[in-house]
Amino acid sequence: MPALFAAPAAVAFGVADFAGGLAARRASTLTVTAVAQLTGLLALVPAVLLFPGHPSTVSAGIGVLAGLAGVCGLLLYFRGLAVGPMGVVAPLSAVVGAGLPLMIGVLLGERPGPVTLGAMAVALVAIVLATAGSRRDRAAGTGLALGLGSGLGFGLFFVALDATPADSGLWPLLAGRVVSTTLLSIVVATRWRRGEPVAGWGLMALSGVLDTVANVLFLLATRSGPLSVSAVLVSLYPVVVVLLARTVLRERLTGLQLTSVVLALTAGMLLASGG
Repeated sequence: MPALFAAPAAVAFGVADFAGGLAARRASTLTVTAVAQLTGLLALVPAVLLFPGHPSTVSAGIGVLAGLAGVCGLLLYFRGLAVGPMGVVAPLSAVVGAGLPLMIGVLLGERPGPVTLGAMAVALVAIVLATAGSRRDRAAGTGLALGLGSGLGFGLFFVALDATPADSGLWPLLAGRVVSTTLLSIVVATRWRRGEPVAGWGLMALSGVLDTVANVLFLLATRSGPLSVSAVLVSLYPVVVVLLARTVLRERLTGLQLTSVVLALTAGMLLASGG
């Protein structure tokens, strides 16, 4: 069932995003994203060899498109986490990231059952409620643009990854990660200023490794069930970000955000039983 892979993927995405967001408060967003992509690539190489699959031009091409969409979303996302409350930016991004694959999945003929439809509705409500923690930040033009932009990138990443051939294993992920890491490395190298202080290397590495773990789990989820279910369940990662921001950074968790956590857990159980 997709929930068996998508649920832990959501947790991995949440922790990875929180670590990356913390690092982005100590170093430039470009540097954080580049280092995270590189460490994620190093973790992905052995994983590709463990999962059976056949590389092809088609799978590589789709993987590259997915990788470019994902890294663009990640750049905007880390920037948003660095300049605004994590408990607001993360859920806003997830609304778009979950909604786009859901709509495309239904348009392509996916017909989830009533329990799954109800669970997806609850999950989307949970994500929206988590966003309602701060009217001031939610109304800010910069935070809104970053959240929507990153969500679009993540949504396109999910859709493209789902379109990869079923027998391609993890090769599409590898192709996308190689291209995104190369491009980011070139950009960082051209913009690097000698003597520029950089902190948070461990957080960057943790973010990259967990992001790779989450990508692998999501790919497995899409190949074991509908894209709409996998995308919505994975997009519950803001709950993890909100809880970590509350615990580690002492960000205020509003009543609506707390309600979103309960709804998210309920949605996860329903998807696990009905997906």
